[in-house]
Amino acid sequence: MPVKASRPLVLLFLATAACTTSPPPVAVVPVATVAPAPQAPPVDPVAEEKRLDAFVDAAFEEQLARSPEFLTSLGRKDQYDRLNSYTDAHRLESVAITRRQLDELHARFDPTRLTPAGRLTYTLFDYQAKQDIADSDWRWYGFEASVNGSPAGEIPVFLINNHSIGTVAEAEAYNARLREVERVMSEVSANIRQQTAMGIIPPQMNFAPVRDDAKAVLAGAPFTSGKDTPVFADFKAKVAKLDAPAAEKARLVSEARAALTGPFQSGYRTFLATWDSIAPQAQGNKGAWSLPNGETYYAHQLRDMTTTDLTADQIHQLGLQQVARIHGEMERIKAQVGFTGTLQQFFKELTTNPKYKYPNTAAGRQQYLADAKGYIAQVMAAAPQWFRRLPKAPLDVRAVEPWRQATASIAFYNRPSPDGSRPGIYYVNLADMRNVLKPQIEAISYHEGAPGHHFQIALAQELPNVPKFRRFSGYGAYSEGWGLYAEGLGKEMGFYQDPISEFGMLSTQLWRAVRLVTDTGIHSKRWSREQTIQYFLDNALLSKADATKEVERYFNWPGQATGYMVGQLKILELRAKAKAALGSKFDIRDFHAAVLENGSLPLDVLEQEVDAYIKARSQR
Repeated sequence: MPVKASRPLVLLFLATAACTTSPPPVAVVPVATVAPAPQAPPVDPVAEEKRLDAFVDAAFEEQLARSPEFLTSLGRKDQYDRLNSYTDAHRLESVAITRRQLDELHARFDPTRLTPAGRLTYTLFDYQAKQDIADSDWRWYGFEASVNGSPAGEIPVFLINNHSIGTVAEAEAYNARLREVERVMSEVSANIRQQTAMGIIPPQMNFAPVRDDAKAVLAGAPFTSGKDTPVFADFKAKVAKLDAPAAEKARLVSEARAALTGPFQSGYRTFLATWDSIAPQAQGNKGAWSLPNGETYYAHQLRDMTTTDLTADQIHQLGLQQVARIHGEMERIKAQVGFTGTLQQFFKELTTNPKYKYPNTAAGRQQYLADAKGYIAQVMAAAPQWFRRLPKAPLDVRAVEPWRQATASIAFYNRPSPDGSRPGIYYVNLADMRNVLKPQIEAISYHEGAPGHHFQIALAQELPNVPKFRRFSGYGAYSEGWGLYAEGLGKEMGFYQDPISEFGMLSTQLWRAVRLVTDTGIHSKRWSREQTIQYFLDNALLSKADATKEVERYFNWPGQATGYMVGQLKILELRAKAKAALGSKFDIRDFHAAVLENGSLPLDVLEQEVDAYIKARSQR
């Protein structure tokens, strides 16, 4: 399950050189004739670290100022009346700033003169900047809209979840943002046309869901008859709570109505017209291999998403191995519960027997949310035995809003605001409860909520004495690897008491192993959409509807699905290494601190930090 904050990053390549020939003879110079070298002034590593922290924080703020939406998501009120720029010129300006900042880092700081924490900050800033620069070569390859999401669905979610209204000025800023939608959709549409001219067109499967989501935003008042649309209802509800005269509130609502029926609606019409205009040019459903220079692009994506040098073939084989391993574990549970059929028949039993489903009703949806909250509550009660530091931010569980169900993932996490005004949110897509399997809910809750993404992403934001860019950045293999690790950790924490729930946990592990096979199958081995869905159904516990949603996501986001299990396997490998090295000195809380309390890390850097923890702990 994806985390919106995740960002791809490249590896650091550390080159070493060896001298294989004898050095030439050196003339002996009398000592008395050599003037003593001037002594370099002593360097205080702590002072250098503080100087570096000030530099990278200023660099972060410089880039942050270019994203009004990210500012708002962090609880800031700067540029509160603006939405982001989506132009290519703006993207190129950001890359130019990154190049300058990277040059300044190299010119102004020597990592050998820093504390260990300072060296980590230097390494990560260098790493991220290089990746941003490398990514700019592929900036046209990400689809502007797909079944993974589109601006038409994301803008309403952003306004509802992020734009608070505590004053009249903040309500006016909300209305200004409604008017900004016309510009945003014009910029997005220009990007879509440019991509189309370059031969980068979304697969056919995307067009109907994206169109339907956009139209759903315009269904209801003030655009049509019926109840208020979610955005209009949100604005009215927030304004109603203002301490302002009734006439002032009426003015604000009237201005919102005009903004929605005017520039907001015009922007959506522009987007829909552009989207419909390119639909006839879609060439079926094909992977990254079909794009211009697609094989090189996919190799880049795999490096980004796994932070390793694993090739598509290596990842594919790893997936096949893990699928076979997990199938073996599932056979044990199947025998334990007395099911005598094949594993595939057991999958069918779990996906068709009503006792493993919730009612497809409002009450069924509420029961799912209540159960998920219960699983998270039991983790929170046991967490101090497993973690040194817990996130302070609250965690909420919510159903995906109806207007974006068609383009939302099965489940995902949204970070809280640092100021505490917005909790961390574990979202679940409950569009059709017939596709929701009770046995999987416990594992999904641990992944998306606690001890998964919330313990990782919310905690990172709260780390003391850590530069801002480290607290708010993310690496897919690390983030999703931790989420998958958290699912298995639930078993060690004493949960999954029911064998069927444990089977459900194994099924979500299997789900990610299948991703290694299917992502590489689509983008490297040229699997069709139908072939990939069938592989899912033959090998994993997933309804056809959810398998279809999963596969369509992989088509649109090459490589992202590979980070989960690659990251989890690395964390498990490092944990085994620490246990073997430390023996009785091993404490799971210290290991988790080593993994979590530096913020998000590429996997090679994570290994360096765990090695440092092992060395320090062994010397105590």
